[in-house]
Amino acid sequence: MCTVVVSLAPGERVPLRLLGIRDELTDRPWRPPARHWPGSPLIGGLDEQAGGTWLAVHPGIPRVACLLNARGAFADPERRRSRGDLSLRAAAAGPGFLGRLASDPEALLSYDPFHLICATTDSVSALTWLGRDPANGSGRPRVRQLAPGTHLFTNAGHAYPAAPGDPEAEPKALHFADKFAAARPPADPALPVAQAWGDWLTLAAGDGLAPADPAGIIVRKDLPDGRVYGTTSVTLVALADGALRYDFQARPGSSDGWVSVRAG
Repeated sequence: MCTVVVSLAPGERVPLRLLGIRDELTDRPWRPPARHWPGSPLIGGLDEQAGGTWLAVHPGIPRVACLLNARGAFADPERRRSRGDLSLRAAAAGPGFLGRLASDPEALLSYDPFHLICATTDSVSALTWLGRDPANGSGRPRVRQLAPGTHLFTNAGHAYPAAPGDPEAEPKALHFADKFAAARPPADPALPVAQAWGDWLTLAAGDGLAPADPAGIIVRKDLPDGRVYGTTSVTLVALADGALRYDFQARPGSSDGWVSVRAG
């Protein structure tokens, strides 16, 4: 994931809404959301290269977890593990998993930098790991509980609402965060996609910004080696007591083509 918007409003009928935008090499093979992991109740898209996922939902709780790559020091190649298993583990175990992982430096050193978000109907937790600190051989993970309201994450970190230590003047946050906060949709699982998400669909399609715009959330970059890096999918998730809404878009940049993922 390269942009995540999560909005928590305890007391509402649908208290949790989440937008996840995945940016990746476009030739990296993947499969749309389904129950890809035998014996597990989790639903998510499958990264066929590493076997994990960028976003996983546990429909029985309900709970959602997602991952963004972060900027920092990479893990030792000899011990590196795919970050794609972290969304699965957080969705399965819950927010307590983030604290346990943060207190296990040996486990963290196996992962490249990341931001891991785990959300339920009444809480949103985030773990940031920026990798090994060359000065002392270890890193300083940060776990935080997010306050009610709308939050925006990018690869740079928690960009809105910015607090001390957060990235400042992140272009995506400057353009989009207030708009997402002001357009909080009903996200009712019983409604059609357009009625459920309202103006969030327009924003999730890029709000008219060009793929090369620094503020754009739907991106495309032609790399010197001929490969293309860009947005490969968009996900919208809403959690309510005993209910889940999970909508998926495999044609980023379009307001049409949304597919509602079955949770049963």
